[in-house]
Amino acid sequence: MSTVTETYSENGTDTKTPNKRAFASLGYTKEGTHELVNALNNLLANYSVHYQKLRNYHWNVKGQDFFDIHEQFEKQYNEAKLAIDEIAERIRVFGRTPLSTMKDYLEISDIKETGTDLKAMEMVKEILDDYQILIEFMYNAIDVAIENGDMGTEDMVKGFVYETEKNHWMMTSFATEE
Repeated sequence: MSTVTETYSENGTDTKTPNKRAFASLGYTKEGTHELVNALNNLLANYSVHYQKLRNYHWNVKGQDFFDIHEQFEKQYNEAKLAIDEIAERIRVFGRTPLSTMKDYLEISDIKETGTDLKAMEMVKEILDDYQILIEFMYNAIDVAIENGDMGTEDMVKGFVYETEKNHWMMTSFATEE
């Protein structure tokens, strides 16, 4: 599992954020805030690459299952887009700056890009693999949130788990040969 780590100056403050006191007003320790933001940025990076893969597949899927898969990919990238926004905004709650470039995402994401030339079922299998990776990062974020008493992050990510598990089940059912 790849991870990102925030950078700090000699005095231990976040070098990217002018509002150094934001975390203190929420009652989280500096270390706890650091752990939470790292876990969320790692989830954000993986979700962002996953989102772009879904768009790629939505645009480029071909074959007899085109209409079903095309529609599912669109539904799922719209869900991913909302999750990405919630994660980034949650990071801002802590007074930190979320990762926000594809370069940053690709450097730390365990989910990797693919080309446009995959067959429809290869695309589905790629997305199923992505769900496994996303769930791992979601569980990590939940664990970090629980360790730091952060019910807001815990509740948010648990909602992502529910949707991801449901999407995994649906795609698995679609991909299963009788």
